[in-house]
Amino acid sequence: MAAFEVATSADGTTWVGHHECTTTDASVTFGSTSTADEYIKQTYDHLYLLMSTRGDVSAHFMDINLTLNGDTGTNYSGTGLYGDQTPAPLSWRDTGYAFANWGLDSCGASMLADTFGTTKVWIPHYSNTANFKQILASGAAQNNSTTNSEWRVHIGANLWSATPAAVTEITLTPASGNFVEFSTFTLYGLTGA
Repeated sequence: MAAFEVATSADGTTWVGHHECTTTDASVTFGSTSTADEYIKQTYDHLYLLMSTRGDVSAHFMDINLTLNGDTGTNYSGTGLYGDQTPAPLSWRDTGYAFANWGLDSCGASMLADTFGTTKVWIPHYSNTANFKQILASGAAQNNSTTNSEWRVHIGANLWSATPAAVTEITLTPASGNFVEFSTFTLYGLTGA
């Protein structure tokens, strides 16, 4: 059975694996103790991030861009499968991106009021320094509409293929707009999974 533990502060005394937006936030960062909302210890096997998000962008969806270790290069690729219209799901493949965003969806301001998108992100073997990093994500942008492109479910497999390094920082940034108040981000460290 896997052991789940919320990531803790550098001194191990404070529970800080959770960030809630109290106003609008342009980004949320887990990692560097000097700039981060939360701190990532290197003592787990995997990282698991749960998000409940909404954006202020005037659209039904708000893509969330995820970067690791402050990398600004074009070192991300991804494959996604999503449904936001009938009758069939759509798939896509991208390379040479400056972020991972397949499976990372949020509700935009045009969705039903007070509705937040849900996203799960799994980063296996994040502290390994020999391999590229997988970023597996699934999300949903819920709405009370059955109209095409006004709701979405999405899964994605992303790869960060910069020089192999341990993940020490995760930054989440809306593709446009901001995260609104009450958007939440909870980071878990997993061992034995």
